[in-house]
Amino acid sequence: MTVGEVRMTRQAAVRGRPRSEKAEKAIIGAALDLIGEGTSVSELSIEAVAARAGVGKTTIYRRWTNKEDLVGDALATLKAPLPALAGRSVREDLIVYLDVMRQDSRTLRTRCIMNIAMSEPERHPRLYERFRQSVIEPRRCALQAVLERGRASGELREDLDVELAMAMLSGTMMWHTKWASDLDPLPDDLAARIVDEALLGFRAR
Repeated sequence: MTVGEVRMTRQAAVRGRPRSEKAEKAIIGAALDLIGEGTSVSELSIEAVAARAGVGKTTIYRRWTNKEDLVGDALATLKAPLPALAGRSVREDLIVYLDVMRQDSRTLRTRCIMNIAMSEPERHPRLYERFRQSVIEPRRCALQAVLERGRASGELREDLDVELAMAMLSGTMMWHTKWASDLDPLPDDLAARIVDEALLGFRAR
């Protein structure tokens, strides 16, 4: 291969990458829009996603072998990464953790799609397992680590039931995010209020 041919190959690769990334973004966006508009995972079709994204079905199948894998990747993009927990205090870390859940719920698309993802685990076990591993489990481990550290440091009761405490904290925020309306946005201090109420029973005496 000549120097000129090498240069042309490199230029083509550079030009091709943005197009590939643009197509992938359009495909994921199309899947999210369709589900956000009320299409269930069962009803979603590759044909509909391709039409909405303005690409051919083969473009989608080059990246995803089936719609469950596509939806799994699409759902993962909606979850903000959990910020690093500073470890200065249990209260501070719990507030940061729950506030991410609050912010995740701000858009109708996010709430709608999260509800679909959680309501069809029996019909789409592979999708649910992917969602559990990529989104649910990392956050669950992070919350568990905060509470275990609090027990070890003496900030929390030594006999605290960590599993139950996790359910109380995340479940309370989920209750608020599920029933919140667009006309009644969640208050900015909701995470702090939940944590402070919970700590009345969690703290060491």
